[in-house]
Amino acid sequence: MRIYKVGGAVRDRLLGKPVTDIDWVVVGATTEEMLAKGFRPVGADFPVFLHPKSGEEYALARTERKSGRGYGGFTFHASPEVTLEEDLIRRDLTINAMAEDDQQNLTDPYHGQRDLEARLLRHVSPAFAEDPLRVLRVARFAARYATLGFTVAPETLALMRQLSESGELEALTPERSWKEISRALMEDQPQVFVEVLRACGALQVLMPEVDALFGVPQPPAHHPEIDTGIHTLSVLQQAALHKQPLTVRWACLLHDLGKGLTPEEEWPRHIAHEFKGLKLIKAINERFKVPRDCQELALLVGEYHTHGHRALELKPSTLLEVLQSFDIYRRPQRFEEFIAACEMDARGREGLEERSYPQADYLRGAATAARSVAVQPLLEKGFKGPELGEAIKRERLKALKAYKEKA
Repeated sequence: MRIYKVGGAVRDRLLGKPVTDIDWVVVGATTEEMLAKGFRPVGADFPVFLHPKSGEEYALARTERKSGRGYGGFTFHASPEVTLEEDLIRRDLTINAMAEDDQQNLTDPYHGQRDLEARLLRHVSPAFAEDPLRVLRVARFAARYATLGFTVAPETLALMRQLSESGELEALTPERSWKEISRALMEDQPQVFVEVLRACGALQVLMPEVDALFGVPQPPAHHPEIDTGIHTLSVLQQAALHKQPLTVRWACLLHDLGKGLTPEEEWPRHIAHEFKGLKLIKAINERFKVPRDCQELALLVGEYHTHGHRALELKPSTLLEVLQSFDIYRRPQRFEEFIAACEMDARGREGLEERSYPQADYLRGAATAARSVAVQPLLEKGFKGPELGEAIKRERLKALKAYKEKA
């Protein structure tokens, strides 16, 4: 029995990055031997075990063969005869197909170290094209390591394009796709994830609503970058730069989908794009079974982001309507995330990345003014039921009028 550290732990150590998760491969062992040593089995598809003390995952060396469509369409074979090189060749990228023993002796049959030095994301073997999930994974790695200068090797991008055109991407489950998308959005350069998907044709398959934004012009007075797709990437980049949570980043990616529906003869104006985009945001949310908090914020940002930009001009009644829509009294954090998304949208414009966004503090102040209305005095005056609701609304409107006059 020989045990090797494999994959990301080896890659990140060689890159000088912190190693978090460690994967282990066991060569020359049987399931019975692992159980005899106290390892606990997990997973029904292939033999993976948890270490009796550390809880880390140890997998028996295995080969795999394509047996159906999609990510799950593989048959695995594990036995003591499977070599380390045979196990490594089934991995996606050369930089993930290295192993080291307990003395840090490197096993690198597919030249992963060379590709690390060349800053290349290159597939290990033609079997790469058998697993559609790898398109998303490579795009995610491109987003993660973009700051180090990594790019996707042209021959790997060609295989990704082949996968995108094959219909295999449609076989991915919403859960697997969302797991990769959400992880990619939380990388340092999430816009690179979208760029790579677009470069290989996968964006058009997975998120045609986002793909449709590229080439759609906006008024240059407000958007010096002009192209709506480029703007969306810039907004996403700003969200990462400002360490925004996943909810905000997802909303930033989808906020302008309605502009992709504007007829060409109306370009570069996009009248009512906020409302038109809601059905597209709903569709993409459903397609990937997106978590509820991400779904809700994306819809609210899509509908109200221009209200956010025009906050200082809004009538108190419109401002109250916006605040009510966000349920700021019970869910203050959601409104804070909306403000953040609006600010990222404003900053995601060429040459305007550093411009201040006074609307943010104005909206926070408005929310504070509306929340300051006390309900108890109205109850003491005898208001109840629908009349109480109307009385609260009147008092909040009064508070917002006073706030606007002072601001």
